[in-house]
Amino acid sequence: MEREEFISQLKRQGKPWDFIVIGGGATGLGVAIDAAARGYSTLLLEQSDIAKATSARSTKLVHGGVRYLQKGDVALVREALHERGYLRKNAPHLVKNQRFIIANYRWWEKPFYTLGLTFYDLLSGGMSLGRSLPMKKRDVIKAIPQIVREKLKGGVIYHDGQFDDSRLAVNMMQTAIEQGATVVNYVRVTELLKSPEGRVSGVVAVDELDGSGFTAEGRCIINATGIFVDDIIRMDNPEQQPLVRPSQGVHLVVDKSFLGGDDAIMIPKTSDGRVMFGVPWHDRVILGTTDVPVKEFVLEPRALNEEVDFILETAGRYLAKKPQRSDVLCVFAGLRPLAAPKHGADGAKTKEISRSHKMLVSPSGLVTITGGKWTTYRKMAEDTVNLALKTGKLGFRKCTTKTLKIHGYLENPDRSDIRYIYGSDLEEIRKMQQENPAFAEKLEGCADFTVAEVVWAVRKEMARTVDDVLARRVRVLYLDARAAIELAPRVASLMAAELGRDRAWEEQQVKEFTELALGYVMQSKVKRG
Repeated sequence: MEREEFISQLKRQGKPWDFIVIGGGATGLGVAIDAAARGYSTLLLEQSDIAKATSARSTKLVHGGVRYLQKGDVALVREALHERGYLRKNAPHLVKNQRFIIANYRWWEKPFYTLGLTFYDLLSGGMSLGRSLPMKKRDVIKAIPQIVREKLKGGVIYHDGQFDDSRLAVNMMQTAIEQGATVVNYVRVTELLKSPEGRVSGVVAVDELDGSGFTAEGRCIINATGIFVDDIIRMDNPEQQPLVRPSQGVHLVVDKSFLGGDDAIMIPKTSDGRVMFGVPWHDRVILGTTDVPVKEFVLEPRALNEEVDFILETAGRYLAKKPQRSDVLCVFAGLRPLAAPKHGADGAKTKEISRSHKMLVSPSGLVTITGGKWTTYRKMAEDTVNLALKTGKLGFRKCTTKTLKIHGYLENPDRSDIRYIYGSDLEEIRKMQQENPAFAEKLEGCADFTVAEVVWAVRKEMARTVDDVLARRVRVLYLDARAAIELAPRVASLMAAELGRDRAWEEQQVKEFTELALGYVMQSKVKRG
């Protein structure tokens, strides 16, 4: 069903929904899938596009969190490793087994990390992706040709998951719809409705694309808005103190030659006490991340000079081919909603704040879920729906998502074809190309991107802007920001034909996307003062 049909349907809805989920990131989509799969009538509203904010800006890892193990948070790691296993089973077209190597430069590192990562493996139970093992120096060099060889003593190899975040979000949206949910992007909640008794009973919302408004009543209202949870909480109670504070993480995308192989590297301790990754992704390498407190939550955060310098400098210590600013194809920043400090704890380092998820039920019955990470979205959703059922006094039905296949499920995709991300949908796209040769045409400047994928994104994946297509459906913006800018006019033209838009709409879309995408282009270092 198309977005416009959903809008029309929900405006006609005459009875309350069992669940109204506010927020279309990983958590909100997970809640919508869980609730709909249990048979509850479910509506999800997203103010922008699916996964527009934090959920499209991850390190692309499905993992237990090695650094959480260092901190002794065994329960969190065990939970995440088990969820990693469920996600790989349910979405094998997007989640794959990735080998990681920790290069060792001191004599004690090999036994130390081998022991720690063996425990990491044991925590995964029967869902291990592979055994952690020590490596000889020559094997490390063979796997990572660009590793710094001076004083290299060997390494340790371990296994974790790697995925495409916004593609999974799109498939989760489709899964929720297949389970019976109504999912709509570009609908912003502006007000919460309340019963005479003060219970939250629905929402007032506006369609951001045409300006029309509507109300929707619901028994369970879920605030899953990630970095914007406090905005919804203040609609419920203007006096409520902030629940979260923003922390920024930055990633740099460079050519795959900077690693030289198919394995990823993990730097176990950077100068600020974090871990850093170099991860192969769609024929590129992602370097990151950082963890820097910032002042406000925004949809399009920007990398700070010091964050870029930190990543380049840290990567340069381990890679013989040292990345420079001129090598960066894309720089992107994401914001994490971390628990707000309490009673003078503002000085607490963001890396020390737990990443476990937290749930809150307000006196009005609004259920808020925050924290966590992509890997644990399914468990977060299960916990949230269970809590909401108690709060909304709906009859309990058992969670079914541990074995629920995600839309696009395909066991052994051909990862040599960049379009593997479509999973089982790839056959439908190929059929479109066969039936209409114009759809098989490749877009100029991007050898792997065809007209059919733009049309598919509009017809089947609810894309409504050039940003939706180039950033979150085909990922060009995250692979090469300059190439994305060059593609924008052609994509806008194709979308206008599909959506019945005029030339003015095309020009406005190109203008808006170009301004946005320039923020992903690595600039020369800005001098301050």
